[in-house]
Amino acid sequence: MNFDQITDWDAAYENRTNIPNGDGFIATWEQAAADFRASHKGELDISYGATDRSVYDLFLPKGDPKGLFAFVHGGYWVAFDKSIWSHFAAGPLAAGWAVAMPSYDLCPNVTIPRIEQSVGQAITHAASRIDGPIVLSGHSAGGHLVSRMMCADTPLAGDVADRLRHVMSISGVHDLRPMLRTSRNSDLRLTEATAHSSSPALGMPLPHVRLTAWVGGTERQEFLRQNALLANIWRGLGIKTTEVTEPDRHHFNVIDGLMDVNSDMCRIALADT
Repeated sequence: MNFDQITDWDAAYENRTNIPNGDGFIATWEQAAADFRASHKGELDISYGATDRSVYDLFLPKGDPKGLFAFVHGGYWVAFDKSIWSHFAAGPLAAGWAVAMPSYDLCPNVTIPRIEQSVGQAITHAASRIDGPIVLSGHSAGGHLVSRMMCADTPLAGDVADRLRHVMSISGVHDLRPMLRTSRNSDLRLTEATAHSSSPALGMPLPHVRLTAWVGGTERQEFLRQNALLANIWRGLGIKTTEVTEPDRHHFNVIDGLMDVNSDMCRIALADT
């Protein structure tokens, strides 16, 4: 695939203004998530750290869970919390998995490396509650964060990392160096050093974990490139990787498959675990 030269780095990573009714998805998700929480068994606002945002929701299936599925939300590391995404637990939950959805402190109040530590703490805490294999998924900035969980310098506790089986990064950003060229870096506060150390594509992956890099076929060029990048590099390091470009999907509806236990996304996410 050929990619055009980038002249506007902000536009390259801007989704809301490049998707029809881009802002409307958030309101729709908020209502769907609230309805889901009202109708499904779960424990809300479990604390895993000292700050107000260091909490996660844990949704439980009927019967003993097959394992732990954790979903990490996106929002450019500066926006949103777990309350908008609850309904995306529907597919793994219907398949018999417990589903954890963490919030975390946001930039500019904290740095991206600090967010990575927080997500590691949240997953480690949830893993202490749920036995069995662990599967992680995240969207956009969340795709970056779950990819960092399967790096050799993972912030996950050692026994939790040993249980990790699969990471599915959906529209993830895996090389953070382009963020240095965006105006958003005034909030992200990345340096050359942290952009390098926090980039999964520049790190060594855990050898026992498989990766799926999933992106929508109509997404911005940079998300297509970032998706292909990680799968390609880690495949060259001996990791079992799958790269999926889902036709006719953009940045905001590419995650819809998580709501459907029979979707290709759910099937692939939970296979071989």
